[in-house]
Amino acid sequence: MSATHCPAFLISAPASGQGKTSITAAIARQARRQGQRVRVFKTGPDYLDPMVLERASGAPVYQLDLFMGGLAHCRALLCAAAREADLILVEGVMGLFDGQPSSADLAAAFGLPVLVVLDASGMAQTFAALATGLARYRSDIQVAGVIANRVGSEGHARMLAQGLPPELPLLAAFTRHEALALPERHLGLVQALECPQLDEQLDAWAEAWLAAQALGQGWPPQAAALALAEAEPPTPPHPEQPLRGLHLAIARDACFSFIYPANVDVLREMGAQLHFFSPLAHEPLPACDALWLPGGYPELHAATLRAHPSFFEALHQHLAAHKPLLAECGGMLCLLQSLTDGEGHSHAMAGLLPGQAQMQPRLAALGLQSVCWPQSAQPLRGHTFHYSLMQSGPAPHTRAENPNGGRAAEALYVQGSLLASYIHHYFPSNPEAVARFFGAALR
Repeated sequence: MSATHCPAFLISAPASGQGKTSITAAIARQARRQGQRVRVFKTGPDYLDPMVLERASGAPVYQLDLFMGGLAHCRALLCAAAREADLILVEGVMGLFDGQPSSADLAAAFGLPVLVVLDASGMAQTFAALATGLARYRSDIQVAGVIANRVGSEGHARMLAQGLPPELPLLAAFTRHEALALPERHLGLVQALECPQLDEQLDAWAEAWLAAQALGQGWPPQAAALALAEAEPPTPPHPEQPLRGLHLAIARDACFSFIYPANVDVLREMGAQLHFFSPLAHEPLPACDALWLPGGYPELHAATLRAHPSFFEALHQHLAAHKPLLAECGGMLCLLQSLTDGEGHSHAMAGLLPGQAQMQPRLAALGLQSVCWPQSAQPLRGHTFHYSLMQSGPAPHTRAENPNGGRAAEALYVQGSLLASYIHHYFPSNPEAVARFFGAALR
């Protein structure tokens, strides 16, 4: 056994909306500008924040999720990052103790020092009370410092710091920067590829981070080294490569963008040859044995998809040839008879699945999911998060289970060589099922 060491922090908050993503991106960008190798992770299922964090750090952002990936998978990802990085940042999800598993559970599992981001606007001495309560709520985590966000002035920053105990320093204080806020839409942040000025904005965040440190007690905090025991040498994850020789097409653009890097890794490790294409750019479906339509924003691009000269017909031909097709969330909506967008405009879709979908003004479903594909008695894990509702759809093959007992328990639809669901699947949770489904094209 050996140990891999690297400075690492989990950046969390008491709630969503405190500024975790922008501050994580600011720290990563400034470290990168100083020549450091930075790896950033995101706790829990998320596609949008990682897009921004990837641009900030210059490296792909993977999920660390104790439910979707499990302890050993998360440890392997952290170990791989620690071998090549000078700094590891893990952005938490929701509040520090929210959810099962929570960001605090992840910090406890790997001894990650926690940095708490607090929105200090409209707050004085209560800031210290809130920070102290978060630090002392659980004895199995270490809160190494506090970062104040949306501070009104230098005097406000001093006031915030005065009430904190010595072991809980105010590391930095961000003053209000409304111009640096990223635009949002119904699923969260606007995608990084849709923000042409993002790099300039990230550089501005990095400068703001430097200024924020001047109003605090300095960076980095003490006791920040992450030590992870690992076995040597690591074994190949999929030595038999069950998808060797498979040509797998994957839609990828602003419409089909919800793709976990770990999913792509699994497919490549199993030997698949991946062919990415953009339906929005009216690129044709590549010659392929199997197809993956991931989630995204078909409701924003339905007219463009409909105008594609061959996309919908190619989907018909693909399924008529009994080739595997996985359609997740937005990818599934493209296969319905119609999709009504947020403005009430109805768009004809591919018509490969019965039913219609309509965007809703409120969230329709959110939650972790566990579902068994027909190819395996063991479940795949993932999550659901969508604003659309489907009417008159096909009969479900099965339904997912929600590990937290929530109402969201999505249907899995099976129609010939098609698997479709609102679920965004995490392939490392059951690579064998993924191999059996896509690998049917080789048999």
